[in-house]
Formats: sequence, C-alpha cells, structure tokens
Amino acid sequence: MTPTELMQSPLIPIAEPAEHRPLSQDQENAPSHLASAPDKKVRIQLRVDLNYEVDPQGADFIFNIQATHRPRQTLSDESFTVNQEIEHRTSTDRFTGNRYIALHAQPGHLEASYRVTVDISHHYADPAQIRETPICFLPPEAMVYLYPSRYCQSDLFAQLANEAFGMLPHGYHRVLAVQDWVRNNVTFTSNSSNSSTSAVDTLSSRVGVCRDFAHLMITLCRALNIPARFASGTDFGADPSLGPPDFQAYVEVYLDGCWYIFDPSGTAVPMGFVRLGTGRDAADVAFATIFGGVRSQAPLIQGIAVENASLGLIFPHLSQSGLSTDT
Repeated sequence: MTPTELMQSPLIPIAEPAEHRPLSQDQENAPSHLASAPDKKVRIQLRVDLNYEVDPQGADFIFNIQATHRPRQTLSDESFTVNQEIEHRTSTDRFTGNRYIALHAQPGHLEASYRVTVDISHHYADPAQIRETPICFLPPEAMVYLYPSRYCQSDLFAQLANEAFGMLPHGYHRVLAVQDWVRNNVTFTSNSSNSSTSAVDTLSSRVGVCRDFAHLMITLCRALNIPARFASGTDFGADPSLGPPDFQAYVEVYLDGCWYIFDPSGTAVPMGFVRLGTGRDAADVAFATIFGGVRSQAPLIQGIAVENASLGLIFPHLSQSGLSTDT
C-alpha cells in the first residue's frame, strides 16, 4: 500500500495517497440503534509504527501522526518514541490544531512509534435539521475552505456542481447527495492515482483511492459555496481481508455551526475515525514530510475499539445521524 506521505526537496512538495478498501457486508449492516445516544462515546487504542532506512547523509522528518486535542476528542496514555538517540521538537498549529513532530534522523534504520488512547464523544444531529450556513455568517476559520486549492480546483467545477446539485434543497441532504454522486461516479481502484492526481484528474478518470474521493467531494462542495476540508485519520472498520489497516482520507463539511464528517469512499466506519489533521487538501496533512534520501516501509497501524457498557463505551458502527467531533 502507498501511504499518505510527502517525500520532497525543500522547494517542491509532493503528496502520495493512501489506499483503502470497501467495507465488508457485515460492516455495511452494522447496527445503528445507539447512534442517537449523546451520552455514549467511542474509545480507540491507536498504535502507529513507521519504519525507514535513512541514507548516509541523514534526513529531516516532519510527522503529523498525533491525534488532535479537541473538546470531543480527548487523549490519554500518549507516547512518541524513536529508536535513535536523537531529539525531536513538537508544535501545534493554533488554527487547525494539527500537531507536528520534527526531527533529524541519523543514517541507518529509523523507527518512530506513536501510542495513544482516544475518547471520542460525537455530536449527533438529525440530518433533516442541519442547515447550510449563509456565507455572511461563516466564522473566519471556515472561510478559507471556500476557495480553490492545489488538489481541489473548485473554480473549474461551478457548472457541474450547479447542474447536479444547484436545485436541491440546501442542507445536510444536499451534501449527502454530493457524497453519493462521488461514490456512484468514481470506482475505488488501488494504485490508480499518484501524488499529482487532482480532483480534475479524478473526474476525468473516474477511478481513485480514498484521497481522490475526498478531493472530488471537497471540490464539488466548494463549488456550491459550502466550506469543506480534507481530514486525515486511520481507517477503522475497513475490510481486513483486503489488506492491513492504513491511514484514511475523509471530508469534514461546515454546516450549521459544526464540521460534519463524511466518508465519500465508503471504505471505513466514520464513527471510528481518529482525527490526525485537517487542511485544504492532502498537501496540508501528509503523515510524514521527508527531506533527504529515505526508503520507507508500509506503516503499521492498529486501532482497537474498547467496548464497555458500564463506562458508556460503544463499538463504532455506521450511523444515519450527522456526526461531528468539532462543534
């Protein structure tokens, strides 16, 4: 599998997509009777291991693999370790909450390991009651997600978006129609895109991986004047028979005061997403940005859901409610 990773010179950033798989039949039929229970939460024990062979000159890394701190996403038992005797520097973007680890690796083997327990208390809403926010009432932090970006050329999609969705009633269901259109018009195909594939390319080829589905949905939403952003996480609930767990690209759309979660690729269970980062598109949220000569192995990711009725912990499942972890 190809991770969502940047390997770049100091001047030219390049993003590679992660590849993901469709849900199994059992996951599609997962129960949703608890979806409207606001006192319930999801607990995920997350493990991420990254392995590299670094060339004799050494290399600089910037990792974005830590879960974000949010009121509805709280962290405990968190640790980050590397096998080399080197220092690392951490920082947090004050606008997005994205957390970064920067380090200079010595030649040879580098193993970076991240562990965390994440409690997610979702905001649940009736889709029929979720409205679109008029442009004049958008908060400043949402406005940036109205504009075209590197992989989401929304200025080129106005005609398509208005013809397909312009006459639909405004609100959550219009965004859901965009998601369904992307699912119905793009076929999930491993190794079908590369680091330069944009929404324009995906619309033309009609194939892609989760990164490409996300870019196309974001582009169509922005063309409808609906703020939408790229989110990175892990693919909890993806069919294990089709490959090991990996990073996941999904979409958050600003509606009625919340960033609601959408998974246009349909490859995982959104209730189990642990948010690692958000940005305009994939260029903003690569899990690793590398400066120097490096050979990488596939990431090793494990997400275990803890189910405990006495603690109000539920197993992630597909839900018909609007879900948000950022209200």
